[in-house]
Amino acid sequence: MAAKFLDLISYFENLARRHVAIRHTDKEKHFFRLELDEVLGGMNRSDVSFPMLILEGYSFDYTDNKSDNLLKNRRGAFMLIDHLSDTSDYNRMHQIWEEMEQIGDDILAKIKADKRNPQTPAVRNFDFASVDANLLMTEFGNNVGIRFTYTLSAAQPTDVDESKWLTVSSE
Repeated sequence: MAAKFLDLISYFENLARRHVAIRHTDKEKHFFRLELDEVLGGMNRSDVSFPMLILEGYSFDYTDNKSDNLLKNRRGAFMLIDHLSDTSDYNRMHQIWEEMEQIGDDILAKIKADKRNPQTPAVRNFDFASVDANLLMTEFGNNVGIRFTYTLSAAQPTDVDESKWLTVSSE
């Protein structure tokens, strides 16, 4: 059975708490659940600490391989963002991108290790071949970082649970 979105949020928040460069806590917030447009449009928050890990929601579709089950493909993303005080300082911008890329590599290595752990079902179906990363810079707020997209693919059983359907009487 595929993990639920709440499991994924909890997993990524835990990554943000445990990574030495992020160090999210309840008092010093480095983890957020936001969407791309909120980040690009300028995060209107006062409780942000940098660098930060942002988990986006996901979209999904189904693949039918003409077998008993469907394949449910959940496509999501996470961002690693830091603040750039001077947007004309390209050396610092490139340095931040390199730092965010390294943190991203660390996160992917941790996901790869956790994928085999039965205690972390949130990433069991993580498809590393689907990972794509793009540099980003916000127009507002002087934030730069990297957005990583990924897919979680899992079998979706197609057995009908009769308890979820009303019986229609023929009158």
